[in-house]
Amino acid sequence: MDELTAEVAVRAGSLESYRAFTEQMGQWWPPEFSWSSADFLVQIGLRDDVLYEIGPHGLRWDWGRVLTSEPGRRLVFSWQIGPDRVPVPRAEDATEVAVTFSDNRVSITHRCWERHGTAADQYRENFKDVWPYILNRFADHVARHHS
Repeated sequence: MDELTAEVAVRAGSLESYRAFTEQMGQWWPPEFSWSSADFLVQIGLRDDVLYEIGPHGLRWDWGRVLTSEPGRRLVFSWQIGPDRVPVPRAEDATEVAVTFSDNRVSITHRCWERHGTAADQYRENFKDVWPYILNRFADHVARHHS
């Protein structure tokens, strides 16, 4: 199944973009793209190679694991949220997201959709507008805080 790609121009070098993406995720990630929803999300971020969120009553959900990290170049993580919004416990059963950083550009490749079987096509289709939206939020954050 085809990978899904998106990219955005940013006003920062590759290392600065990488750091903003990984260290400031809670400042730019759209809260509506969380299990907790914008109303109940307490925190979202990346710590100790785990992408996580903290929701109501301090409940923590881990929704991804870092598979590859090359500061200033790329970050690959598992997307452990299934098409039905149920956690996918094993990273090897989840889709993967590769984020590539270059000077003034960040790109995302979301792959391994076939791991979701018959739900894969619709799940991939649902993300066609999601990644551009998320990347634009990221670029806006970088423009406000890093230029």
